[in-house]
Amino acid sequence: MPNRTSDQKPTQKMIADRAGISVGAVSRALANDPKIAEDTRRMVQALATEMGYSPDRAAQRLRTGRTQVINLILPPHEEIFGFGTSLIRGITRGLEGSSFHLVVMPDFDADAAGEDTLRRIVRNRLSDGVLFSRTEPDDARVRFLAEAGFPFVSHGRTELATAHPYVDYDNYGFAYEAARRLIARGARSLSILLPPPNLSFRQHLLHGFMTAVRESGVRHEIFQGADLDSTPEQVRAAVEARYRAPDAPEGLILPGEVSGLAALAAVQDIGLVPDRDVRLVVKQTTGLFDLVRPRVDSIFEDLPEAGVQMAQLLLRRIAGEAPEALQYLQPISAPVASGPDR
Repeated sequence: MPNRTSDQKPTQKMIADRAGISVGAVSRALANDPKIAEDTRRMVQALATEMGYSPDRAAQRLRTGRTQVINLILPPHEEIFGFGTSLIRGITRGLEGSSFHLVVMPDFDADAAGEDTLRRIVRNRLSDGVLFSRTEPDDARVRFLAEAGFPFVSHGRTELATAHPYVDYDNYGFAYEAARRLIARGARSLSILLPPPNLSFRQHLLHGFMTAVRESGVRHEIFQGADLDSTPEQVRAAVEARYRAPDAPEGLILPGEVSGLAALAAVQDIGLVPDRDVRLVVKQTTGLFDLVRPRVDSIFEDLPEAGVQMAQLLLRRIAGEAPEALQYLQPISAPVASGPDR
């Protein structure tokens, strides 16, 4: 428990008296001002924690015009296990040492409510910056926030001419690498399950896939009957139907763990042997496929690291850096789950 000598709420003056420095120095140390020596900042922050100090946010807002709040607009992302938890973990790490705290605003009806939520945040100045995901090529949220001059970072890119801050995963690289792995393992025909057409990363996945199959000349198709937003049962049923039909592709790319598990269940339910009758490559984000048998080849997307980058870029945007300097493309990582023959 905090060490208090009375029931009086700790103040910056009380911290200054304990530390033997000025109130102004305490204020700047608590704000992590780099002009204050690092040892002093650590000492002041440790004293603040020990004494149970918390800033008066109303006074801060009056003094600085800032709320010290970051909003994360969080859709369900049901195709990715633990999407919200992973992203929040990373954002929290990225905000460490700053004066900002995170407020999550669930958005379970993104198509209808996402832009309205952002307008309410901007109109009422509920935060100093916004983070959101599932970008579209012509994203109305990005256009609105850019025109309003309101700091934001998106998880995903757009095709808008105006540069904007973003963190994105190299989905082109993922699809290209996944296709090349399948071809190297002997697959003479490939398919890929894609996101819905309204999402930007569909185009990146498609471009990477098509580049690889055109280079190699293998037969290919875009998976039909389900997409990455389909339920697991819909994906399972669509994969089963395709692999009961003639000329089913020998290699299948699944850009998510949920779709990967559904596809694996489907091919085994109809008696096919993974990596003999059909080869799979899955994008995973949790390490779940470490525990899946038979082993499935995978490529990792580091969502916590994406959250760290988003938070840090947003802090820099709030501080006034230009959007053009605040764009980060995450490279593909080594597989977490080992391949079938390892």
